Amino acid sequence: MDIQLESSDPLTIDIVESGVVTWEDLIRCVQTFHYGRNSKRSDVSLVWSERKGSCSSKHAFLKHMADLNDIQNVDLILCMYKMNSSNTHKIEPVLTEFNIDYLPEAHCYIRFGTEAIDATTMISKFSSIQADVLEEQIIRPDQVIDYKVEYHQDYMRKWGAKHHPEKSFDELWEIREKCISTLVER
Repeated sequence: MDIQLESSDPLTIDIVESGVVTWEDLIRCVQTFHYGRNSKRSDVSLVWSERKGSCSSKHAFLKHMADLNDIQNVDLILCMYKMNSSNTHKIEPVLTEFNIDYLPEAHCYIRFGTEAIDATTMISKFSSIQADVLEEQIIRPDQVIDYKVEYHQDYMRKWGAKHHPEKSFDELWEIREKCISTLVER
């Protein structure tokens, strides 16, 4: 069933005028956008205008659009999962260099009814990380700005103290940033 985008807000109008007229079309369109951080983290509409986004901004944008268009049963989910070379192949050289099996990574996706939808890229599938999920919570789109980062860093501090006490939080966060940069490279 295709759910029409029918809101009269300027963003929905712009999207519909571009030929993206259904919720399903919008999800597919966002999946094709480049993976990368937007120029202003607090403005989820930039996913549309810049044609790119991270897992956070893309899914916050989709939840925002669902809310604008009164599409029911859509939740924005923040999960913490074990990012490793099995579920995120490109980071293997970084993990190997620093002798780390995995890093806890915060990831966003949307749940539509009972279906988990990962629109981060065309090849992203929630099933590829599902077995490695450590915890999940429902958040609001505005929580991808500061809350997600604070939650992730707090989790990383506790995890690092337990699993890698020889490394400081700053070292672990830098390793994580190196991993993320390998995902942005084309």
